[in-house]
Amino acid sequence: MDPELEAFIALFPPADLTDPVAERKNFADLAAAVPAPDTSALEIEDRTVPSLDHPTAFEGERPRSPDVAVRIYRPHRARGALVWLHGGGFVMGSLETEHPWAARIAGLSGAVVISVDYRLAPENRFPAALDDAYAVLTWTAEHAAALGIDPQRIAVGGHSAGGGLAAAVALRARDQQGPPLHFQLLNQPGLDDRQETWSARHFTATPWMNRDKVTAIWRHYLGSAPASPYAAPARATDLSGLPPAYVATAELCPNRDEDIDYALRLLQAGVPVELHQWPGTFHGSQAILSAEVSQRQIAELAAALRRALAE
Repeated sequence: MDPELEAFIALFPPADLTDPVAERKNFADLAAAVPAPDTSALEIEDRTVPSLDHPTAFEGERPRSPDVAVRIYRPHRARGALVWLHGGGFVMGSLETEHPWAARIAGLSGAVVISVDYRLAPENRFPAALDDAYAVLTWTAEHAAALGIDPQRIAVGGHSAGGGLAAAVALRARDQQGPPLHFQLLNQPGLDDRQETWSARHFTATPWMNRDKVTAIWRHYLGSAPASPYAAPARATDLSGLPPAYVATAELCPNRDEDIDYALRLLQAGVPVELHQWPGTFHGSQAILSAEVSQRQIAELAAALRRALAE
């Protein structure tokens, strides 16, 4: 492990999701300890995006989905946009916890970043989070002119569970002939509920993310429902026609091998991919901003987005 990261392991909360409500507070406290980003060059606006349901639509006795809160980060002269989905194992995270990362990506990439406050499990299981993310993508494309962006330069991305959601959004947009996506930015995404890869089977006690926590994540997200490709994108059999991707993995992360395998399958399906495996890192270790490798990780995520939206 990178020695600069190893020194901070004791400060990370235990990797446990037995009590999601309690862990949300721990996650928020951890995010609050991250140094605040410089937002002086950004316009930041909180908005609410309509759900995909028609306002008067009901399915039996089920009311329509709630509208989705977003936070929009606008750099000067941005041309493209990123619909960004936070991490937190589908059960944690908010606009506030994601603020340090969304602001940094917007500032470093020059893209409009639309951070999505999607519904959390287990109170709202799959497909609630995916529906929220897809609603925001649809809204972004429909309001490109008002956002000051090129509708042909819209990307989707996320970290951890958010990365898995981003990959699922890309699959859904392809299958449903939805808004055209220019790029997908997948940082340590959670893609596979089966936990059959080498890293998933062997990294049982790694910091922040381990086998028991991954098991709990998928249990909270899916409940008793079987996993579909829109829940666990690694289950998709056809990856052709998807947007170009940047996939980043951490060496000491259970997700590592499913992410590398997904990147290889994208390549084999004819999708351009940039794959970056960060040695000596663990899942979420980029939160340790004092580490040189964390600074490089964040800068590279933003640079990959900037390059993609310039093409």
